[in-house]
Amino acid sequence: MSLNAKQKKLLTRIVLAAVLFLAGMVLLWTKVLDEEGDMWLCLVIFLVPYLIVGYDILIGAAKNIARGEVFDEKFLMIVATFGAFAIKEFEETVAVMLLFQIGELFQSIAVGRSRKSIADMMDIAPEYANLLKGDEVERVDPDEVEIDDIIVVRSGEKIPLDGVVIEGKSMIDTSALTGESVPRTVATGDEVLAGCINGQGLLKVRVVKEYDDSTVAKVLELVEEASDNKAEAENFIHRFAKIYTPVVVIAAVFLAILIPVFTDRSISDSIRTACVFLVTSCPCALVISVPLTYFGGIGAAAKRGVLIKGGNYLEALAKADTFVFDKTGTLTKGCFEVTKIICEAGSSEEEVVKAAAAAEAGSTHPIGLSILEYARKKEISADKALSIEEVPGQGIKAETEEGTVLAGNPRLMKKFDIPTKECNEIGSFVYVAKAGKLLGIIIVADEVKDDSAEAIKKLKAAGVAKTIMLSGDKKDVADGIGRLLGLDEIHSELLPDQKVSELSKILSKKSGNVAYVGDGINDAPALATADVGIAMGSLGSDAAIEAADIVLMDDRPVKLVDALKVSVKTNRIVKENIYGSLLVKFVVLTLGVFGLATMWLAILADVGVMVAAVLNAVRSYRT
Repeated sequence: MSLNAKQKKLLTRIVLAAVLFLAGMVLLWTKVLDEEGDMWLCLVIFLVPYLIVGYDILIGAAKNIARGEVFDEKFLMIVATFGAFAIKEFEETVAVMLLFQIGELFQSIAVGRSRKSIADMMDIAPEYANLLKGDEVERVDPDEVEIDDIIVVRSGEKIPLDGVVIEGKSMIDTSALTGESVPRTVATGDEVLAGCINGQGLLKVRVVKEYDDSTVAKVLELVEEASDNKAEAENFIHRFAKIYTPVVVIAAVFLAILIPVFTDRSISDSIRTACVFLVTSCPCALVISVPLTYFGGIGAAAKRGVLIKGGNYLEALAKADTFVFDKTGTLTKGCFEVTKIICEAGSSEEEVVKAAAAAEAGSTHPIGLSILEYARKKEISADKALSIEEVPGQGIKAETEEGTVLAGNPRLMKKFDIPTKECNEIGSFVYVAKAGKLLGIIIVADEVKDDSAEAIKKLKAAGVAKTIMLSGDKKDVADGIGRLLGLDEIHSELLPDQKVSELSKILSKKSGNVAYVGDGINDAPALATADVGIAMGSLGSDAAIEAADIVLMDDRPVKLVDALKVSVKTNRIVKENIYGSLLVKFVVLTLGVFGLATMWLAILADVGVMVAAVLNAVRSYRT
């Protein structure tokens, strides 16, 4: 266990005070000192370790009082220990302060460990960039690099800005951003993100975003903002402590005054009861453990590549029982691929692809590009097109040496009197004909992500009641993907504003919270409307990331399950600490009022509960 300088200093004071305290106790146990006869000497002997271990509490309380912040846990400790000194409970007074500081040390260590994940995240910030100028490489600040500049990333260096590899091949470590331990291979043409580490080989990268707009800059900004967005439970504890602390101080004063008036107990006994009441009622277990738990949960999620912008969103996600998904880029990869080729009798796959590639030559449409890419991968040469004519809303007509080629939808085929047939596959259909004869159908589809079905299944296993997809795609395509993934509801052919309208209907019927998951610019309004907006981060749009409350850094839907599990466990730990702490304090406070609780039991109810709550809070980081 490594301690920082401040923690080491506190530990040294605790050890020194504990040694002096035990020495004083030995003198009392062996009757060398008599607490009644040697009262002033005993006061000095126990005051020394008290001041050694507690002087910072005294100074802190004095500063707070000077600022008008009277009622806090430091004030309660000072009043209680001074009261104990006044009634000659010297050894118990030192024990209270000693154990309180031990609890503070535990809390400091726990906070430090939970902050480590955030500190590790901050370490992804690049310190420099190797800017290529002609044949020379100059080390500059990442802020000085502009779009389209060429940077050099050597083995072991952090990639300073988002870009595209133009030369070289390497394995890059993306774990700081995505939580994935398996390195990713990149080569010429591949995108690389700032904050990743180049494992081996030298890369030349063309910069596509300035540093302030880079992935790493956005990650750091999100992390820094997280502490500002407090959960409802955190705000409650803050308000609770402001009211609770002065109430218990006033109650303790009344106890000290009224007990001798209405009972036969002595003034000394009433002061002891008031001190027990003050020590027991100290709210530090709640004030420390609740924010620490949320901080730990945010750290645990960050370690898994899930950025949560604040404890309030962590709390809201735990209550989500409905997940609403965008389709393209969220559940699917967002890029068209040829998934199947249906050949007519007498035609071959090569013949269908050659004809279609001839018609799509020079196309910029995603479907046309996917056909050309398929032909390239299969090493199929396109028929030579003599002329190409686009038929608006229907497809393409191309003239080749072997006849007229048509590639498009059924309306194009009907226009040229070529009979078609029904196709029940999932995707977009490109009918291909040549010389007045149908050759076949090319099925082009947006491929479903490998883990989308797993994500839906695990979300339902985790207790999510309903999964819904909102898509702008045509009904048959959306329905096919929805059935494939096991979604409960599918709404298709929606424009961006219609998505928000549909989401509003879902929100109006909700029982728990509604989470919306999307990645595109057109998802930003829906992300902002939902109780919890979740964006796909690494490939998602800037607008979606800005509008979202939670960001998945590697675009894998299954990470939703990690985020949900972290949020549920974090909120469970918060409730355990709140209810457990209040129950113990209520019991001991009740015993104290009737004179049945000692100062040692008060210490257990305060410091013991605080240490237990802090240790329980640390579990949130290990979710």
